[in-house]
Amino acid sequence: MASDPPPFAPFEWMIAWRYLRARRAEGGVSVMTWISLVGITLAVFALIATLAVRSGFRSEFVGTILGANAHVTVYSTGTLDAQGRLDRTIAEYDAMAERVAQVPGVTRVAPLVKGQVLASLGSNSSGVEVFGISAENLVSLPGIAQSEQSYGDLSRFDQGIALGSGVARAIGAGVGDRIKLTSPNGVRTAFGTSPRVNAYEVIYVFTAGRYDIDRTRVYLPLAEAQAFFNREGVADELEVMVADPENVDSLAPDILRAAGDRTQSWTWRDASGGFLRALEVEDNVMFIILSILVLIAAMNIVSGLIMLVKNKGRDIGILRTIGLTEGAIMRVFFICGAFTGLIGTCMGVILGCLFALYIDPIFSFVNYMMGGGVWDPSIRGIYNLPAELHLSDVMSAVGLSLGLSFVVTLFPARRAAQMNPVEALRYE
Repeated sequence: MASDPPPFAPFEWMIAWRYLRARRAEGGVSVMTWISLVGITLAVFALIATLAVRSGFRSEFVGTILGANAHVTVYSTGTLDAQGRLDRTIAEYDAMAERVAQVPGVTRVAPLVKGQVLASLGSNSSGVEVFGISAENLVSLPGIAQSEQSYGDLSRFDQGIALGSGVARAIGAGVGDRIKLTSPNGVRTAFGTSPRVNAYEVIYVFTAGRYDIDRTRVYLPLAEAQAFFNREGVADELEVMVADPENVDSLAPDILRAAGDRTQSWTWRDASGGFLRALEVEDNVMFIILSILVLIAAMNIVSGLIMLVKNKGRDIGILRTIGLTEGAIMRVFFICGAFTGLIGTCMGVILGCLFALYIDPIFSFVNYMMGGGVWDPSIRGIYNLPAELHLSDVMSAVGLSLGLSFVVTLFPARRAAQMNPVEALRYE
């Protein structure tokens, strides 16, 4: 006695392939198949492109934060001075920095003096934030010292000042120019406090990759900043870098214990937590919206299969009468729908990956066609549209597309399998 053929036997694939490539005149639905194929392709392409841009944007944003800002900032809670004013400076900053540097996972500790002043050159002026830092600590900041778009000689930092590229453009300064810094809280005299104005040579212009940093930040040597802001012998805070910034929250308590009493910490997650949470919410919403887009594209497969089942009623009746089981009929039409989803998903993955890999020339072309100004760094904070391709993102898009394609195919395939062969052949 002959055994039943196994599921998805070669003849089932042969019949399914015959139906897929059939022309309209032969009762096929090739036009609907192409519409389904294009729909799945575009939906998967949009999903992968969006996930890649999302990952790239977060990576670029976090990278520019970590490259030019402290991972953890340690500052004093303050003490009352002789006049009853709250003094939040750190007097023993060298000893505190040594203790914090001993914490496992800490890679760098730098005392800072900070203040806001007016930078000017000729008739141009701009408000800036001054960071007083030692030369060796500034060199260890990758976003400042290792930027490919920076120019000047950072080894001469002790002899001048380092400007963000946005500040340099705003006041028209370049390497070798002497700019003036004006602080309202300057020289203390018997008649009060008069503004302090000092001139410094620009020895370095950096591009950190973040518009807000490049547009406002200026670096001065620590000793010069202490004198300029009346911070002789003290620092405002400690800038701490760690080996694993993503795990900074677990290191913060150890850093505080090493810093001593009456200190507080502020991590990069605290500073940018609102924006990062907004990114996560936007990521989830975009994934849901694009998943609905994939579902709509997959529904085209249902329409095509329902039409195919209707047109192939006579064929189904004949196949049933010659011995094909309901399961075989169901698998034939399941293959038709699933094969469309599979090919569309593969094409969408290829297009999405190419978009992520060649996003720079694509975006340049779009910017050229739109006449420029498509991307405003003053609003978005970074200078270009990033994309970063992750295997997990691609696999999630593939899994979603194939899963929906296979599921929606079951209904029309089941309908074909349950068709009564007598009714199908009654009027033939």
